[in-house]
Amino acid sequence: MPVPDFTSRDLSHEATRSAGEIAELLDVMWEKARQATAAATAPASTSQLRLMYLVDRAGAEEGIRMRTVCEQLGAAPPSVSRLCDRLQAVGFLERRPCPDSGREVVLRLTSAGRTHLRRIREQRETMLHRAIDAMPHGERHALAVGLAGLHSRLTATGTTGRDTADGDAGRGRGTTSAA
Repeated sequence: MPVPDFTSRDLSHEATRSAGEIAELLDVMWEKARQATAAATAPASTSQLRLMYLVDRAGAEEGIRMRTVCEQLGAAPPSVSRLCDRLQAVGFLERRPCPDSGREVVLRLTSAGRTHLRRIREQRETMLHRAIDAMPHGERHALAVGLAGLHSRLTATGTTGRDTADGDAGRGRGTTSAA
């Protein structure tokens, strides 16, 4: 995508538009990686993968409360429960009683679920690596700096959906690619 000459006032607008376009391309890459991996392992829909991604970001030991997943996905509990049913049936997800609330459920990925996500991420990263390697060094550097700044701003404003089972904002966690 060529970089036009912008006035300072238009730069933020154009950067937002470009980031949106790239997010859409990354969604397509995520789907291609999902399809390539589904051929080798149990398939999962895009909605199921988004749920798995949220659970994975919460951490293997902590898990994430079903209520938090519903909030982050903007979905009703029965819909999320059906997604969980399917993921549990293929062995990717487990539900456990919440240790501090008998009325809540904590979701955790199984070893098979983590392996499935790892394979999808590897596929996606291979595609990204090829594209980024084709860029001139200066553009790669600018991309790295820009993405680090964007990640920092998104994390600071709480838009990354990193809530854990305890409602933390992802303290002490590394970055993970978005879905």
